[in-house]
Amino acid sequence: MILHVVLLKPPPDADPAAALALRDALLALRGRIPGLLDVHFGPNTSPEGLDHGFTLGFTVAFDSPASRDAYLPHPAHRAVVPLVRAASSEVLVFDLPLSLETGTGAGTPNSSPLAPPLA
Repeated sequence: MILHVVLLKPPPDADPAAALALRDALLALRGRIPGLLDVHFGPNTSPEGLDHGFTLGFTVAFDSPASRDAYLPHPAHRAVVPLVRAASSEVLVFDLPLSLETGTGAGTPNSSPLAPPLA
């Protein structure tokens, strides 16, 4: 499973209607793209103050990397891209592999070359 995380930094003069249009278009992707399991959209609610201006975000869950790869050129996704651009001045995308069995990152704790060695 892949969790496609997209963080949006709205411009200072952001139109709230742009975010609403994006939300509606994203939620409408449910059931239209094979392998797309779910979509969530909303504001950052973290109290940490570390959002660096990325105050909106959405996630798209896919059943596999192949489904995520097929989503990117899909016409329904392509139709949403201009709405992302209209609602944000900067976009950050992070795709997180998840294990369906454990709900955690795929592989073992040391599967990444950046992971610290196990004690």
